[in-house]
Amino acid sequence: MSTTHEELPVGVPGGIPVSTLRDLIDRHLHMPFPFRRNPHESVAAAGVDAWLRTWGLTDEPGVAAMISRTRPAELASCTSPAVDSGLLQIVANQIAYQFVFDDRAEEIGRNSPGGLLPMLCEGIAILRDGRPPRTLLGAALADLHRQVRERCTPAQAARWAWQSREYVHGLLYEAVAQSQPYLLRTRDCTAIRSLTAGVEPFYPLYEAAQPREPAPAELHHPVVRRLSRLSADAAVWTADLFSAVKEQQAGEMINLALAHQREHQCSLQAAVLLAIQEINATIEEFQKLHAEIEPDLSPAGAGYVQGMIGWIQGCYQWSRTVPRYADVTTVPAVP
Repeated sequence: MSTTHEELPVGVPGGIPVSTLRDLIDRHLHMPFPFRRNPHESVAAAGVDAWLRTWGLTDEPGVAAMISRTRPAELASCTSPAVDSGLLQIVANQIAYQFVFDDRAEEIGRNSPGGLLPMLCEGIAILRDGRPPRTLLGAALADLHRQVRERCTPAQAARWAWQSREYVHGLLYEAVAQSQPYLLRTRDCTAIRSLTAGVEPFYPLYEAAQPREPAPAELHHPVVRRLSRLSADAAVWTADLFSAVKEQQAGEMINLALAHQREHQCSLQAAVLLAIQEINATIEEFQKLHAEIEPDLSPAGAGYVQGMIGWIQGCYQWSRTVPRYADVTTVPAVP
């Protein structure tokens, strides 16, 4: 592992100055997809608040304030601009649930990875075996699973449950990594991040958004599967750029920019530029593969891939302004 790294020049083509770390990200990140928002966002925001209250989650300490800072309906709107109001509500509820689940897992796992087992095992039992919940958080998950089954085909709901279980398992990997004395290599961090991102569980919902179900040959085509992986990585790594300041202050490790900073022993600004290079290459590969396969996709398959594109541009749009990551504007562009 490299222990030193020559600082990358901080600036932009043409010498246009940038003042904050957010400006630096905006100048260098390649984002070719247009920004869109769902017209049903305000309805989804009210629905999320009501759903969280129904299951008693906003009665728990800190949850209401966290939801206010993260704006799950806004993220749903940015990532899912074309879905109908009913499906947008499921997306927004799922995002809110994952924020609550992730923050709680982080709090418990930081002290003891083993302490996560009851929480994670409950989630797996609900998703895999249909067992009744034991906690308020479990009850919310069971209701979310019900919403998905009612909207999706059995095959789509099964894919949703499988991807959601992958996300649950990823949180245990993250807790173990956080508790270890050694520093994770960047490739190990990205492997864990691909699980904890929680992006791919949403993709079966974009299957359900199509007038006709995409053919299995399209869903399982190697290029489409690669597009799924690339889009999830690009989306969550982009969020990592804006959350790096917050997560550095909290001592978190599973963040692409912070992984580059540890591995290369460089400034946060230089690490962000390294992460951006990786993200840009990922987006460019996505564009190339998408252009190759798009002529062969059915309308349903094309719509499904558009759902992946929504997460790439939506995470960027949301991350730039969400209060949860506001600290990115307090760090100068030049170290």
